Amino acid sequence: MKRVIITGGSGGLGSAVSRVFTDAGWRVDSLASRDLDVTDPRAVTAYFRAEPLDLLVCCAGVISDGPLLRLGEEDWDRTLAVNFKGAAACARAVIPGMAGRREGHIVFISSHSAIHPPAGQAAYATAKAALLGLTTDLARLHGPDNIRINAVLPGFLETPMTAAVSDKRREEILADHCLGRFNTPAATAKFIHDLHHHLPHTSGQVFRLDNRP
Repeated sequence: MKRVIITGGSGGLGSAVSRVFTDAGWRVDSLASRDLDVTDPRAVTAYFRAEPLDLLVCCAGVISDGPLLRLGEEDWDRTLAVNFKGAAACARAVIPGMAGRREGHIVFISSHSAIHPPAGQAAYATAKAALLGLTTDLARLHGPDNIRINAVLPGFLETPMTAAVSDKRREEILADHCLGRFNTPAATAKFIHDLHHHLPHTSGQVFRLDNRP
């Protein structure tokens, strides 16, 4: 049975990814922060040592909005630790096994903010942009091992993470969408499923799934 591990699995997108792969007959390990603290390198190494997997989807993420001059060190460090260093730690833990089997796929969930950050998202935008650099680096380095590395930018999703966004700000974001609607967790999850199954020759790519030009 094929196996996928999803970090941030209790979030809106992680839950949607879990449902898609469960329905497809995969063994799904959908991990909330209580199941695996991605900021703890020892815990990450120990968790991924257990069994091989076919696909890793790094959804774990936090937001600490604020301009650089107002961000506290704890907010800055936590945002980088979860969004970037946590994803990198998970990738580092699974790549040796994938290389040994000469098969595997890692999908990083980045953000529109990585390429078009709004004012006041210094830490979050930096962390998500770093994932794009990591995607390119790992794809080049581990392509000869037949390991695929891709990044997905879902765009603004209606999830618990974005529930605190004000109505005014939500309207401003929606106004940037040429179709006048947001992407959805379900559509993003299906894309990740199809990327894995139907695009076996695709790696090192960044996929923008919303409709902001």
